[in-house]
Amino acid sequence: MRIALVLTPLSDEYLGFAAQIGVDDIVGRYPGLELKKLIQLRERIERFGLRLAVIEGYLPMDQIKLGNPGRDEEIAQIQTLIRNMGAAGITILCYNFMAGGDWSRTSTTTPERGGALVTSFDLALTESNEPTTSGTRTEAQIWDNLEYFLSRIVPVAEGAGVKLAMHPDDPPVAQLRGLARIMTSVESFEHLVRLVPSPANGICFCQGTFAEMGMDIPSAIRRLAPHIHYVHFRDVQGSVPNFRETFHDNGKTDMVAAIRAYREIGFEGPMRPDHVPQLEGETAGEPGYTMLGRLFAVGYMRGLIQAVHAAP
Repeated sequence: MRIALVLTPLSDEYLGFAAQIGVDDIVGRYPGLELKKLIQLRERIERFGLRLAVIEGYLPMDQIKLGNPGRDEEIAQIQTLIRNMGAAGITILCYNFMAGGDWSRTSTTTPERGGALVTSFDLALTESNEPTTSGTRTEAQIWDNLEYFLSRIVPVAEGAGVKLAMHPDDPPVAQLRGLARIMTSVESFEHLVRLVPSPANGICFCQGTFAEMGMDIPSAIRRLAPHIHYVHFRDVQGSVPNFRETFHDNGKTDMVAAIRAYREIGFEGPMRPDHVPQLEGETAGEPGYTMLGRLFAVGYMRGLIQAVHAAP
């Protein structure tokens, strides 16, 4: 297991910080379509003794998810990105299929331990019956759009030596503001990998989102084991329709059992702490992505990994 971080911003200061606390891999955001820029990003990260292992976030996929005109142009961009990643030696592309947006919360200032601030979700507070400007889409339509996408992307990923890692819908509810959500259960991920069977077609196992589903995390890890390419390591209290983020040691998941399950399945890929609490003194930054909470998370993860590997 390799500990990874996404850094916001991706500054030299934070890259040095990541190297000092024992991080192995860096997760980069969508860099555009120039191979030269991707290689420059990889080389910059390597100067700190780190590896650019994953591209994740801000992908041009809005029309793909909705099945709108323009999706073929977006697919062509993703194909170019994947070929560039292969040429640059970056092996994992993490994406999601949350039509009309991305992960969603109803609060970013919910109190956690000691007054730290976390994100939370309460379905009763959403405008779940008010369609977005994108209109409405049914579950069947979203599945059709996903199959259309995968049939054109997976062969390119195979050829480039890049693994695709689908992130669950967060929150994992059946629909949000008129748009169906399909990646909301273990069964949906089993269907995902059957749509276009390939070693390249796999999963980002986001522990927090699977916990939001009410799943037993170690059991889900074992069940999806052959398809897990990348891990988001986080936890929550509660489950849909009402949950909040937690410190990594303060949620409902047996984190020792989770790390033990990853060891049992032979997972050796990147694993990053996902959303973290905002701690005292932090007044700026994207909710869930401030830096001090990640310092705590990385230390906790390193301790868990070392303890599990040391156990007989």
